Amino acid sequence: MAIQKIVTYPAEILEKKCRPVMKYNKKLAKLLDDMYDTMIEYDGVGLAAPQIGIDARIAIVDIDNEQGTIEMINPSIVETSGEQTGPEGCLSFPDLFGEVTRPNYVMIEAYDRRGKKYKLEAEEFLARAIQHEIDHLDGILFTTKVNRYLTEDELKGVERE
Repeated sequence: MAIQKIVTYPAEILEKKCRPVMKYNKKLAKLLDDMYDTMIEYDGVGLAAPQIGIDARIAIVDIDNEQGTIEMINPSIVETSGEQTGPEGCLSFPDLFGEVTRPNYVMIEAYDRRGKKYKLEAEEFLARAIQHEIDHLDGILFTTKVNRYLTEDELKGVERE
């Protein structure tokens, strides 16, 4: 596995709608493995392909719970409900955190690394992380959704997506 360099704002790829994945092969599996290693290396809970300079609808999330690592290829949001407001950060915006309001529940459809379609339901922090990463695939940055930016004192214990 290889640790990739994180692309930071204002790189153009971060605001681009990514292309769908068409091939499910060893190259894709290696990319997913590299993305996981990169996310862990940079202490994130999620990572999208454009954050390592790749124009593809691929993202991963791992909030260190019983769900484990969620690999999302060509994901789409099917349903949302409720509302939550909480802190968010982003590996592509080092040391920047803001308060963001998102749906509390999300249902997605996506494909796994073998090309098998699945549905997933998530709530609370997991729902937030999934939506954050899918936003990346649509060229939407969390900074466009920030209600207010957080101070240093408010940052203690905040996870970075």
